[in-house]
Parts: sequence; structure tokens; C-alpha cells
Amino acid sequence: MLDTLTFLLERLFLLAHIKLSSLLPPASRNRDREDSVPQPPATAAPHRFQRGDLLEVPRTLFTHFGIYLGDNRVAHLIPDILPVLTSDSRQIQQMVTNSRLLLGVLSKRASIRVDSVEDFAYGAGILLNAMDRAQSPLPGEEVARRAERLVGGVSYSLLWNNCEHFVTHCRYGTAQSLQTDQFCAWLKWLIRDQRSAVLTGLLGLLSMVCLGVSPSTALPTALIPFTLWMAS
Repeated sequence: MLDTLTFLLERLFLLAHIKLSSLLPPASRNRDREDSVPQPPATAAPHRFQRGDLLEVPRTLFTHFGIYLGDNRVAHLIPDILPVLTSDSRQIQQMVTNSRLLLGVLSKRASIRVDSVEDFAYGAGILLNAMDRAQSPLPGEEVARRAERLVGGVSYSLLWNNCEHFVTHCRYGTAQSLQTDQFCAWLKWLIRDQRSAVLTGLLGLLSMVCLGVSPSTALPTALIPFTLWMAS
């Protein structure tokens, strides 16, 4: 069951180009990957970052966020199951693998941890303080201290407590996530679109044709389109 769920989440999280690996990858494998894969330059060099800066790393379908603490260190919130399973700080401090991340999402556990700029960016370009155009930041030292005080294990939610909530709380004083707002707006549009009710009805009828008529196929076929139709 866990293997099936992990496989499905792997496809769901194509946004991170996720490919499952072991919880603790061999160091040699990491070195080989680093040697063989060219790393694109960041938008801004680490020596140009100021303590308290907000760093953004664009991914395929989402953006990862962190707060620069100085000395090439970044505090960021990332889902991670390993702190639940062990107290070995050396293992926990290793780079979070995709399987650790996936299981952290499932268990709703995360860590606010400090990594190097290179490990945080993972080869992607870095945007600097892009959110400052929309709101005024707190002083850099206060931002960094807020981030440092929160380092450690936290609960995690894709929608209500993710890396963007962490950095906006630190830099602007209010936890918010534009990514979450955009997703909720898309979900609202999907529910309100009457074509969704028609589509789910057709899919329900198709499932009844393929699987036969039974309570497990007939009830969803009737209830889901009806609910969407009433909500549209």
C-alpha cells in the first residue's frame, strides 16, 4: 500500500522532478551526480546576499523559499520524515532526499533547517527579495533572528504551513502564501465550472460500464456530479 501511495505521489510531485531514492544516499552517489550534472549559475552570487534577504528558487510548478542568514547559510522549511525516525543529528543534517520529502508530506512533518546556499538552490537560479515589490520588509537583522528562532521540527501543510508561509512570517511579519492563494483560486474556478459536473458524470458512467453497477460505482457517479453542479 505504501509503495503504491508513494508511486502516485511521485507522479503528483513531478513539479519537483521527484525520483525516489533511499533515505540516506551514499556520499559517492551524491559526488558523482554533482560532478556529472552542470550547475547553472545563480541569479545573485552568495557574497551579494545580505543577512535577512529572502531567496527564491523557481521549480517546475512551484517556488522554494528561504531566508539568508549570512556566511553562505540559508534557513528554509522543508518536509522531512527523518527527524521523526531518528535523533541522530548527523543523519538529519544530510541533504533531504526525495523519499524523505514525500514521507514528510504524508506524515505532515517538516523541519526548518539551515543549509548552504548551494544545497538550498540545488542547481537552480536564485531570485533575490522579489516579494519586496508588493510589501515592505522588516529590518534584515530582525528577519534573520526570526528565522533562527524557528529552526527545528514543525508541522507541515501543503496549503497552510509551507516554506512560503515561513519566509513571509520572517520577512514581513505575516504568514501568507501566494502559491496557496493561486491554487485555491484555481480550485474554486474548477468547482464553479459546470463542465466539471458533466465530466465527472461521464467518468462515473464509464466506471459503471467497465466495473459494473454496484454501490461503490453508482453512489459516486450520482453524488459527485450532483455536488459539483449545486456548487457551480
